[in-house]
Amino acid sequence: MVFHENERVAVFIDGANLYSASRTLGFDVDYKSLHAFFRSKAYVVRMFYYTAVLETEEYTPLKPLVDWLGYNGYTVVTKPAKEFTDSTGRRRVKGNMDIELAIDMLEMAPHVNHIVLFSGDGDFRRLIEAVQRKGVRVTVISTIKTQPVLIADELRRQADQFIDLADIIGEFTRRIVPPRERDAPRDAPRDAGPSLGRERGEGVSASGRPFTVETVGPARPTPEAPWRGLPDSGNT
Repeated sequence: MVFHENERVAVFIDGANLYSASRTLGFDVDYKSLHAFFRSKAYVVRMFYYTAVLETEEYTPLKPLVDWLGYNGYTVVTKPAKEFTDSTGRRRVKGNMDIELAIDMLEMAPHVNHIVLFSGDGDFRRLIEAVQRKGVRVTVISTIKTQPVLIADELRRQADQFIDLADIIGEFTRRIVPPRERDAPRDAPRDAGPSLGRERGEGVSASGRPFTVETVGPARPTPEAPWRGLPDSGNT
């Protein structure tokens, strides 16, 4: 992964997409190590994490993770997932964070030189193109080393740099899990896959069993405009 000297970097994580890719490759993300990985390579202005949360349940595996991330260097953006019954009478859950991510990226673009996106969603191609027109380089991280591949070809071609997740997993892996096909429960919201905390005793395991988090209490509220007060990047 190439960062230029003195670049200001923002990282955007599509939570459900990263969860799906990592589990399909057979590993769990260690978010403490992920944070340290980027901080060691560049001046990181913000690291955003996006997920929908099902609030009708008394407990969801995502809540300990969201709480941990909010207190440990991530700007967490959430919204309630929606439950509905389909035509067959089956309970479904829907959650999509694409609009929230797109708005934040466009508003952040004037303040950074380089954006890193963890997602393979082809819907983001036009967003990446718009950000590039503002003079911002874009790196996309997903994987083509699965069947089927987990990144849309048009998104991969649009990026200034594509990094395969499988090539950097050693930098932020908490523990290896058996590879599996994309068999998430049908009731799981698109943006609500559980992910791991950084180290033993933090966050939530891949099985959904919570660990003790570093800080108790409600998750830190997400700033309405986390880019306010940031200097312009000088992009032309």
